[in-house]
Amino acid sequence: MSTTATTARTSPVAPPRPRALSPARTTATASRVLRQLRHDPRTIALMILIPCVMLLLLRYVFDGSPRTFDSIGASLLGIFPLITMFLVTSIATLRERTSGTLERLLAMPLGKGDLIAGYALAFGALAIVQSVLATGLAVWFLGLDVTGSAWLLLLVALLDALLGTALGLFVSAFASSEFQAVQFMPAVIFPQLLLCGLFTPRPNMHPVLEGISNVLPMSYAVDGMNEVLVHTDVTAQFIRDALIVAACALLVLTLGAATLRRRTT
Repeated sequence: MSTTATTARTSPVAPPRPRALSPARTTATASRVLRQLRHDPRTIALMILIPCVMLLLLRYVFDGSPRTFDSIGASLLGIFPLITMFLVTSIATLRERTSGTLERLLAMPLGKGDLIAGYALAFGALAIVQSVLATGLAVWFLGLDVTGSAWLLLLVALLDALLGTALGLFVSAFASSEFQAVQFMPAVIFPQLLLCGLFTPRPNMHPVLEGISNVLPMSYAVDGMNEVLVHTDVTAQFIRDALIVAACALLVLTLGAATLRRRTT
């Protein structure tokens, strides 16, 4: 046996190069996810209708004090979509991990970026529908009084829903069952809910908690909604808040792509 043949046989196989993001593969992945969701009406109802139901309930809880609804309704308009998209996305993605679907997809000529972008595109499409319905209900039917444009409310609500989608995709990698995926909610969502400034202004918090709240994306989602409540035009503060929420969603999606790996060898 020649030295060349021996070297070729014993040389380690080079790892495959990362595949470039492909619009065609991304779109195909998104279409597959949407086809699966079409056969799961309960999940679609949870994503699209629950935020509207919660806003309707909130409006009549504060039926005797509409100013209270105006003061917190806009903030919750962003928080409700974030929570529902986080919950549904984490469970739906976990099902595909545990059922072996992701395992089979990763064995195909499909990049991790294509998978994550496809999931984000599919759930993002539903997030658009969810945000439009919730914003329209709050502003035109429940009488949410805002000084700024309702389109800016819709923009922040959509960014919040996309952030919830990104967080759900990310945490699904660390759960081995749907019950564990739900358990991430107190760890990921509840601290942000308490520290986002919904219950008390963030500057009034303990300095340590205020510092923590300054690095949580939900804080900037609430700040962006509050900017729309009190300003008629687009402020620099609003642009900063919207960009931070969008950047956090993109960062979490990138981390989610890093967690996609084959679990068998």
